[in-house]
Amino acid sequence: MLASLEKAHYHQPSPVQAGVIPAALTGADVLGQARTGTGKTASFGIPILERLERKGRNAPPQALVLVPTRELAVQVRDEIDKLSHGRKCRTVAVYGGKPIRQQVSRLAKGSDIVVGTPGRVLDHMSRGTLLLDGLKTVVLDEADRMLDIGFRPDIEKILRRCPKQRQTLLLSATVAPAIERLAQRYMRDPIVLDFSEKTKTVDTIDQYYFTVDQQRKYDLLVKLLQREQPEQAIVFCRTKRGTDRVQRKLAKVAQSVDCIHGDMPQGARDKVMKRFRSGDIKLLVATDVVGRGIDVSGISHIINYDIPQASDDYVHRVGRTGRMGREGVAFTLVTPEEGQELTRIEMLINRLLKRDEIEDFDSIEPVASSPEVVKEEEKPKPPTLPGSRRGRRHRRAL
Repeated sequence: MLASLEKAHYHQPSPVQAGVIPAALTGADVLGQARTGTGKTASFGIPILERLERKGRNAPPQALVLVPTRELAVQVRDEIDKLSHGRKCRTVAVYGGKPIRQQVSRLAKGSDIVVGTPGRVLDHMSRGTLLLDGLKTVVLDEADRMLDIGFRPDIEKILRRCPKQRQTLLLSATVAPAIERLAQRYMRDPIVLDFSEKTKTVDTIDQYYFTVDQQRKYDLLVKLLQREQPEQAIVFCRTKRGTDRVQRKLAKVAQSVDCIHGDMPQGARDKVMKRFRSGDIKLLVATDVVGRGIDVSGISHIINYDIPQASDDYVHRVGRTGRMGREGVAFTLVTPEEGQELTRIEMLINRLLKRDEIEDFDSIEPVASSPEVVKEEEKPKPPTLPGSRRGRRHRRAL
C-alpha cells in the first residue's frame, strides 16, 4: 500500500482521509460528511484494500461501492485500481448504458470489489450474476445525490440483501433527514465525522458574475475565454441542445473543444472524459451530468453559461475547480431577468459574487429610442369578443 501511495504521489492525507481511514480500518461503521474534491474515494478505498482476504478465483466480491452516476463508477474503479497497484485485486464497474453481457462475463471471472450504480447492481442481482453473500464492506458514496435522483428504494433493496454482519461506510456532502433515517436503519452505531465547511464553497475559488443579455451571451463567452486563457475549463449549459450548439460554435474559433451530456452513448461519454482527464480536451461544454463527482484536478476555470435551475447545482458545478485546495475561478453569466436566481445562490453560499466586465464590450444591448417606437403598454389592444377564439385561447393559457 505504501508503494502504491508513493506511485500515486499521495504524500499527505487530506482531513477526510486522516479521519475516515483509521476508523474504517477497525471495521466500524462510519458516517462521513464532506464535499466532493476532498479525497473521499481514497478514504474508503484504502481500508477496503487493506481488509481484503485472499480468495479463490471465482469467489464472490468482498466489497460493494454504490455511486449515483456512470462517470463516478468509472472514476472510483480507476482510483481503486491505482491504489491496488502491485497486488492481485479485481475491481469491476457495473452501470447502465453499456451492454450487460460484457459485465456478466467480468463478474463470472471473479471480483474482489464491485463498483456500480444501484439500478444496474439490482439488475445483476436479479440475474444471479452478482452474489452479495461474501460482502464485508458496503459503501454508499455521494449518498445525498443518490437519494436526490430517486435511488432510495433500490438502495434499500440492496442493503436488505447484504449480510447483516458487515461494515457500512456512508459518505455524503450533506446529512439531510433522509440520510439520517437511512443510517439509523442500516448502520450499527456509526462513527460520525463532519468535515464540511461552514460555507458551501471553498475560499480558494474566486467567484464572479456578468450581467448580459441573452443574445450577447456567446460573444461574451468568447471574449472571456480570450481574456482568461484557461488551462482547462468546463462551460456549463442548462440543456443538451444548448450544449451541442455552444460546442459547435466554439469549435470554429478554439481548439480542443468537446461536449458531454446525457443523450450521448455511454461509450462516447467515456471517451470524452478520458480525453478530458488526460488533458487532450482543454474546453468541455457540459450539462450537469458532470456536475457531481468528476475529479479532474487540472480544471482552472468554471463558466456557468446558463445559471443553474437549482442553487445546489451551482455549488457542485463550481466545486469542479479548486480541487484538493488548489486555486480556481468561476464565472456566471446572468441575464437581467435572472437576478433572483443569483440572489438565492449568494444566500446559499453566504457570499456575494463579485461583478466583472470585459473592457470595450457592451454586454447589454442599448434600448432603441426612436420616436416611431410605441411602448408596449401604449399600443391599442384589439377588442376581444366574449365567445371569440382569441378569448378562449387566452383563458386556456392562463
